[in-house]
Amino acid sequence: GVIEKEKLESFNIPQYTPSPEEVKNEVEKEGSFTINRLESSEITWAACSPGPEPNNSDAGEYLAQCMRSVTESLLVNHFGQLVIDQLFQIYSKIISQHISDEDAKFSNVTVSLTRRSKQPPSS
Repeated sequence: GVIEKEKLESFNIPQYTPSPEEVKNEVEKEGSFTINRLESSEITWAACSPGPEPNNSDAGEYLAQCMRSVTESLLVNHFGQLVIDQLFQIYSKIISQHISDEDAKFSNVTVSLTRRSKQPPSS
């Protein structure tokens, strides 16, 4: 293929998307902040189409460009510059197909926090 099997198998970007409950638990466990408000929202991938009407192909291309802007330097460092254009052309098609096949959504967790005042040390 275009990418060496060894390089492909050694590439990994750990990514984890916590649930609202996990965010709440971590903030409470850490203890420095009070949660004022915690909301979860979703937006469909198709809504990311840059035009006035949602279009899966345009949305796929747009999302691939967004991912490229974030990951290109990392990918070039690992795989080399020569494969990048082709990689994102293929990725755009994969995303477009995924949008067509499923109701793919982005999930966002928005949190409003207030820092708790520091307690003076007990004497």
